[in-house]
Amino acid sequence: MEPIRRGDTIGVGSLHGLAWIGGRCLMTVTRVDIIDRSVEKAHIWINDLAEDLGTDNKHYAYRVLRAFLHALRDHLSVDEAAALGAQLPIFVRGVFYEGWNPSRTPVHARDLDGFLRRIAVEARLAGETEASFAAAAANRVLDRHISAGEAQSVLNALPPHLRELLRENAAANQ
Repeated sequence: MEPIRRGDTIGVGSLHGLAWIGGRCLMTVTRVDIIDRSVEKAHIWINDLAEDLGTDNKHYAYRVLRAFLHALRDHLSVDEAAALGAQLPIFVRGVFYEGWNPSRTPVHARDLDGFLRRIAVEARLAGETEASFAAAAANRVLDRHISAGEAQSVLNALPPHLRELLRENAAANQ
């Protein structure tokens, strides 16, 4: 008997692990638990952030998370960014590393406004005030999902003006 390949046409029926439509084999549907868990964890992060932001708009929460992670990552050394990335769920880690050029980090924003402006532009926010609120919410979510030691390590690695912003938010969260 010849093996069935993707795209082969067969009679009515189904085979375990294959998706069939109109007698045509489309793909395997075997699930990989680690991917399912990572998708679930990514949804948890986004839902947590949406709740902290006071919105039901998950796309907005995703844009904020993405912009905050990128701005934060670019202010960390390569080693510190890698240590933080190791604690993130697979899909959140992918967002964290998206578009990263390690040879250009750490970036040192001249002031807090530059950091907030970056978040505002990337997340398509109204301005720095909304970005400040969004950064505080994203930082609270990050703190809840990584170890206390890594959160402190990230804080210590940041320039003083960013450390102060995030430290104030962390203290308000306790």
